[in-house]
Amino acid sequence: MDYSPLISPALGILVGILMGLTGAGGGILSVPLLVFFLGLPIAEAAPIALCAVALASSIGAIMGLRNKVLRYKAAGFMAIFGLALSPIGLWLAPKIPNAPLQILFSLILLYVAMRLLGEARNQINGIPETNRKPPPCLINPAIGKLQWTLPCARALIFAGSIAGFLSGLLGVGGGFIIVPALRRYSDLPIKSIVATSLGVLAIITSGGAIFSAVSGNLNIWLAAPFALAALGGLFIGLLLGKKLSGPHTQLIFSIFTLVIAISLLVKGVLTLNL
Repeated sequence: MDYSPLISPALGILVGILMGLTGAGGGILSVPLLVFFLGLPIAEAAPIALCAVALASSIGAIMGLRNKVLRYKAAGFMAIFGLALSPIGLWLAPKIPNAPLQILFSLILLYVAMRLLGEARNQINGIPETNRKPPPCLINPAIGKLQWTLPCARALIFAGSIAGFLSGLLGVGGGFIIVPALRRYSDLPIKSIVATSLGVLAIITSGGAIFSAVSGNLNIWLAAPFALAALGGLFIGLLLGKKLSGPHTQLIFSIFTLVIAISLLVKGVLTLNL
């Protein structure tokens, strides 16, 4: 019996659960899972992953708007520059050989895994964050809104542009760029940072998915069941997340991500040498 039609939705459910447990960052595993289990090159897996991240992050962004924690002006501003660079990444991906692209993705995945591992370890051990100087994007306490300055605008433009380019090139949502950037460059509370990040990702990944479909680079027969299953998995993950410890969940996820990153790196290096 051929089980291949079931692999795409099964992977989608797994990705959705990870996204529900860990936030949008779980979507970064979409591409390596598609590469390992469906044998797709990065350039083909990326648009499929974008569809899943776009659908899931849109739901998260809507929830953030309803809860009034999403900074929609900052999200829209970052997304404008992300949308501008996302098509460049999508155009460039098929022109780069798969092995180097796979190695690049694995190195980014390694960075994400090590950062998450360090954060989880610090939270579990109760180690506070080190003191830092005031960020460029500060909330005006009188009106409860961000004060727009040139340094603040530059920081948001940089983060949005990098997230958009990598989103198109590698099919990653870009949450691993947006969330740390907002934590570093603003004094927003974490709930607002996550919701704003989801707003940025919803716009960038939706634009990337539409661009891929129009340019004929999207396999809709794989993307549709994968994205819909990821949405179902997202709600399962959100329910499970209420019963599980945040730091310990992040620790498990970071270890899992580290294993996937190393495996992807080895596979890319071996393919490069053939």
